[in-house]
Amino acid sequence: MATWIVAGVIWIGTGLATGLWMARRGHDWGWTLIAVLLGPLFVPIALERAEREPRVALHGTDGEPGPRSETSGVRVLVGIDGSEDATRSLTAALVLLGGRCGLVVVAEVVSFDDADPEDRHLEPAQGHLDDAASLVVQTPVNREVLAGPPGEALSRYASDHEMDVVVVGRRGRGMSERLLGSVSAYLVRHSEVPVLVVEPRTPSDAPAR
Repeated sequence: MATWIVAGVIWIGTGLATGLWMARRGHDWGWTLIAVLLGPLFVPIALERAEREPRVALHGTDGEPGPRSETSGVRVLVGIDGSEDATRSLTAALVLLGGRCGLVVVAEVVSFDDADPEDRHLEPAQGHLDDAASLVVQTPVNREVLAGPPGEALSRYASDHEMDVVVVGRRGRGMSERLLGSVSAYLVRHSEVPVLVVEPRTPSDAPAR
């Protein structure tokens, strides 16, 4: 009996660890359930399917940002996810930098599994980016959907496209952060580009009624 219990723990543990590894690498959480069911059998599947490099999944209607030589002013990359925290981050960047902004890129990161431009998984991200772009006035704005681990994808994009600052919000300390890590923490530790982290609204920040 004990042997079966140990075998079951190893089976489930191996699958769970492999599924979480895929999620950390920018794949959908759904793989974790499949991994738990398949156990060690899922390891070669994960190694074959896992993508290694973040990438641009879809350029917005504005196209890809031009080189620095075409920009006069600060180039700002803002991470967007449709949340109030992300909107506050964008607003804070616009207020702080004001007329010094030469280019604003709003970018949302999706999983590798949702990054096919031919299906409808990108529509929510496009909607979030359109809403964010509508807040940017008097400054050129580009919309980008990226694929991969969020922190790594934003960091790589910022370096590749000569951004001057990356702006993100800090989310709550929930289960997903403990398992997958904080995007803002990753950027602060690893980004070659300066990072501005906008703290979430606290109860004392709420407007009085």
